[in-house]
Formats: sequence, C-alpha cells, structure tokens
Amino acid sequence: MTDLFHWLLPDQLSLAVSLFLIAASFVTSALTAAVGLGGGIALIAVMANLMPGAALVPVHGVVQFGSNAGRALVQWRHVDRVIWLWFAVGAALGAALGGAIAVNLPDGWLRVGIGCFVIWVIWGRPPRLGHMARQAMGIAGFLSTLLSMFFGAAGPIGGSVLATLGLTRHQFVANQAATALTMHIFKVLAFGALGFAFAPWAGLIILMIISGFIGTLAGSRLLGRMREETFRKGFRLVMTLLALNLLWQGTARILAG
Repeated sequence: MTDLFHWLLPDQLSLAVSLFLIAASFVTSALTAAVGLGGGIALIAVMANLMPGAALVPVHGVVQFGSNAGRALVQWRHVDRVIWLWFAVGAALGAALGGAIAVNLPDGWLRVGIGCFVIWVIWGRPPRLGHMARQAMGIAGFLSTLLSMFFGAAGPIGGSVLATLGLTRHQFVANQAATALTMHIFKVLAFGALGFAFAPWAGLIILMIISGFIGTLAGSRLLGRMREETFRKGFRLVMTLLALNLLWQGTARILAG
C-alpha cells in the first residue's frame, strides 16, 4: 500500500504531508458544505505551508473544482440558473484578464480591501441592488476569478453578494458551489493555457477530490439538520473570520513592504 501511495503521490512532498492534505480536503469540504464557504481559504492556508509556491494556486484550483462540482451536484436542484449565468460571464472575463496580467498586484492592499468589503456587507446595511441583484453576480464573478488567479481563494466576494439575495441556506450553499465551480473551471483552463504541468500532481489531486466529495456528503447531511437561524449565525461567523484573516494578512504584507 505504501508503494502504491509513493507511486501516486508527487515526489515533491513526503507521504505524511500528502496524506495530511488529503485529510484536510475532507475536513474543509465538509465545512463548506455545512456553512456555505470557508473551506477553500482554509485549505489553501494549509497547502501554503506545505507545498511549493509555484504549484499552490493551480493544484488548489483543480481540487476546489472537484470539491465544488460534488457540492453543486448534491445541491443542484437549489441552483438559480440566472445567478449562475451572470457569474459565469464575469468569471470568463476575470480569468482572461488574470491570465494576461504580467505584473505583481498590490497583494496587501487587495486583501485589506476584500476584508473590509466582506465585513461591510455582513455587518453593515445590505446594499440595495433592487432588480439588478442577480446581475451584480457578474461583477462578483469577474472580481473573484481575477483575484483567485493570484490568491487561490476569493470565495468571500461571491458569498457576500449572494448573502444580499435573500436565499435560503440550501439555495445559498448550492449557488455558492455552482459559482465557485465556474470560477475554478476558468482558472484551471487559464493555468493550463499558461503552461502549468498538472501531471506530476494528478494522483494527489484525484485523492483530494475523492476525500473532498466524501466531506461534501458529510457536510450536506449536517446542513439538512441545521436550523435556518443556526445556519445564518454560522455563516456570519465564518465570513467574519475570513475577513479578519484577510485583514491580518494584508496588513502584515503592507507593513513588511
């Protein structure tokens, strides 16, 4: 069995690290399925401490593609096709622009800006989008996909806009999964076009996707048993923690110059 794992898993990582990442995919997928989001950022935070930087965002993108595909499949009947379509248009443009940019973005300031935006939407007065509410997902798709090309996980942007649409917990989780899936599809296509070699990481990616799908099933069962009020409190808590984490990371990078 050990020889099989050594054959499947990348040479750049030890067996223990690879198995830990597979377990982390299960836990973070369960978190996202139960609360709506948070797993993607939690997973890339773990991966960033264990993987080579050059492979981090592309591998994370494929794993999240598989995780969100499983979650979207389980919750597909709750997906709003109009929300998905507007997000997909924005995501395509965001991936195209992100893949074309050859300069370093002001990482710290972008993280601080996203963190402030999330806190404003969650704890401030919700924006009055009126009949343009679903169309606003196009902007969310553009921004989240563009930024995820550099930072790996930008789910709070789409999640913040979805939070203003008055969705139930099942609708929120389903639409978050469908939009995140779309974002990662375009991102993976862009990295492939840029020449990233996915083959050496294929075994780890497949095992992380499988464990993530099992985590999605476990988290979806918890979602079905959760009261609406409990879900909304959990969502606010997760979003706030994500925003504070972004603010902390951004401030640290700004101060570091």
